[in-house]
This record gives sequence, C-alpha cells and structure tokens, in this order.
Amino acid sequence: MMDEFVYKLCTEDKNFAAIATVMPDGSPHVSIVWIDADEDYIYVNTAEGRAKPENLRRDNRVAVSIFDADNLYKQAMVKGTAVEDTETDAEEHIHRMAKKYLGLEKYPHGKPDEIRIVFKIKPESVFKLE
Repeated sequence: MMDEFVYKLCTEDKNFAAIATVMPDGSPHVSIVWIDADEDYIYVNTAEGRAKPENLRRDNRVAVSIFDADNLYKQAMVKGTAVEDTETDAEEHIHRMAKKYLGLEKYPHGKPDEIRIVFKIKPESVFKLE
C-alpha cells in the first residue's frame, strides 16, 4: 500500500518530481518529470531512446523526489525499484498527464515515430517533509 502523503503528492495538483537513475558508468542521471500513482505504484511516462528507460532496464534502482507545487518545503523522497515498463496505454497515459499538467487534451511535444512507455515504480522507503 502506497504511503498516503506520497499518493496525494503524485495525484493531487500539478506536482513535479525529480527522478534519479544510474548511468552505465555509475553516475547519477536526474530529470524532472510529470508524476502519477495508484494505491501501490508511482508511474513515470517517458519515450524510448532516452536515458531513463535505458538506465532503468539495466539497473532498476530509482529515487523519486516529489515536490508540492504550492510549498516546495513539503515533499517526499522515495527510494524504490522499477518493476515493470510497458507501451500498453502509454500514449493514452501521456495525454492524461498533458490534461493534468497543461490543461490540454493531447500531449503537444510528441513526435510521429516516438514510442511512449510507462514505468511502474514500487516505493521501498519514504522520507517525508510534511
């Protein structure tokens, strides 16, 4: 079961997250992402060919810092593992995220040949600043 505070940060309002993955040389790779969740997992949508999917498939360890957009001191730092990635419904998911974050019906930055994927992240430890 997802921590309630983390779940709310992921699903309520337009809160952004920083996701850290491990590069092939062991160095960190961090990027700002839109975030989503259900009762058990955090979801991150990305595209094939980017660093995140390559890193997570090679080393599934991940850290996610989620910020409250209205109060940056209110945040959660989550360590976990990427347990699954899928193309199924990923295009629909990025459009839902565009609606949430941009108020648009369709994600405006997609490319015609882009393959969207969603990573399912299982939280394993949480540090909160409420």
